[in-house]
Amino acid sequence: MTTLTTAGGCPALDGPDARTAPATQVTAQGAAWLASASAHPGETLAAWEARPASPAVLPCGTAFDVVNVPLVVGRRMLDLLWERGPGSGPAAVHRGRMLLFAAPGTAQRLPALLAWEEWGPGAPAPLCHGHGDAVTVPPLAGAPGPSRWLVAPDTRLPWLPGPDSLLWAFLHAVRGPVSIFGSAETDASVYDVSRRR
Repeated sequence: MTTLTTAGGCPALDGPDARTAPATQVTAQGAAWLASASAHPGETLAAWEARPASPAVLPCGTAFDVVNVPLVVGRRMLDLLWERGPGSGPAAVHRGRMLLFAAPGTAQRLPALLAWEEWGPGAPAPLCHGHGDAVTVPPLAGAPGPSRWLVAPDTRLPWLPGPDSLLWAFLHAVRGPVSIFGSAETDASVYDVSRRR
């Protein structure tokens, strides 16, 4: 397995829970975590060691769920999660889509949260892969190409965002920041009602 390398430029939080920059290479511990999702982790690891440049298909719902979004939206979500949020879990690009690895149960909860936000059926929504689904993960050997890790698994117990963090990032990535006061560029009149009786 390859060793951990990191990408610079990600701001850190203050205090003991400070984030580190995202890993760009899958480590042996990260591979073990991925393999733990399969029914036969030892066989999965052996297959990866024999063919580290091959992608693999893994089931969702036990070790992780996956939120699958268009690449542009996913890139914005990752930027938001690292710049203004808690960071992200592993994330990959596969066939022009972004795969954001999430806490188990996210695939079931996120659509309900989007419905609560009145996300219409005509608007593109993230595809959520949970229990009973499977996803193709990129090769462990990092190489440029259509299937690659952007935030590689680097630990046996990676932090995974839940539905609330991913909802926030998705809505901000698609809609932009929302203010209850509206845009400063509108022609609407603003009245001071604080002194009215």
